[in-house]
Amino acid sequence: MDKKSALDALAALGQETRLDVFRLLVSAGAGGVPAGEVAARLGAVQNTVSAHLKVLAQAGLVRPERDGRVVRYAADMTGFRDLLSYLIEDCCDGAPELCRPVIDAVTCQC
Repeated sequence: MDKKSALDALAALGQETRLDVFRLLVSAGAGGVPAGEVAARLGAVQNTVSAHLKVLAQAGLVRPERDGRVVRYAADMTGFRDLLSYLIEDCCDGAPELCRPVIDAVTCQC
């Protein structure tokens, strides 16, 4: 991941509703959630949530998948992993073992 991509991802997550959407999709797992259901779960307007999903997708943090007439969104764990890797790539002044607790905390079997 390059600096611009990291900034895009951080900016996308820097808005309250988008952060809520991303966290919901992370907890939902690989199966994702239909866009309308995301809005319902968050008590938000569907058009607004669709706009937030688009920003998150452009930042590489979520991926849409068409299922007939429904679009399901899932967290893009590769994009998220790339962001985390970028943030800690030069960890601890050459002592990456100091970052091991952080790496272990965010590692999942996704």
